[in-house]
Amino acid sequence: MAALTFWTGTMDAGKSTLALQTDFNHASRGKVGQLFTAHDRAGAARVSSRLGLEQHALEVTPDFNFWHFAVDTLTQGGRLDYLVCDEAQFYTPTQIEALAKIVDELQIDVYCFGILTDFRTRLFPGSARLVELADRTEVLQVEALCWCGARATHNARTEDGVMVTEGEVIVVGDVAPPSDQPPEVAYEVLCRQHHRRNLTAARARAVSLGVEPLPFG
Repeated sequence: MAALTFWTGTMDAGKSTLALQTDFNHASRGKVGQLFTAHDRAGAARVSSRLGLEQHALEVTPDFNFWHFAVDTLTQGGRLDYLVCDEAQFYTPTQIEALAKIVDELQIDVYCFGILTDFRTRLFPGSARLVELADRTEVLQVEALCWCGARATHNARTEDGVMVTEGEVIVVGDVAPPSDQPPEVAYEVLCRQHHRRNLTAARARAVSLGVEPLPFG
């Protein structure tokens, strides 16, 4: 029986790496599939890993119809054994429902990879629907770490080096690289305690140097 599987974890947990590996493993066994993504940091229609791996994919826009894609492919004589869907948190609930329909009615395996919660610690609508519908939800075993060394559970956004908890949900950025000047938009993984305190690695360094007061409260 085909299955809808959702692999999830914070940033830095290796989701895109596993998505690319899943596609490679299936293709190397003679299966035919399709790789999808949305808002990848490498640009449109790309799945990229922080390890340097990258592959062409189909970009999922809000009006993309997975069901029509699968049916059209099959009715035109094409073959479709599986779908690998990266950045699935950005898909709409309707698109997630279409993926479930593909599994149930066309018996095509679907593998989704994405983040559960946004920088405000709220569930992405696409991820929430995946948790509700997936046959299996798996947490990646590679644990991302907060700057303090604890397991990272939350994704933080910084703008010009300052952590924010309000704003547009979808803003493309990346984990901030070491630099004297903070990027306009960047992301960082934190444990719950330090996310609650808005205590990023940069701010923690400033506090340790006595540049600003301790973040109690």
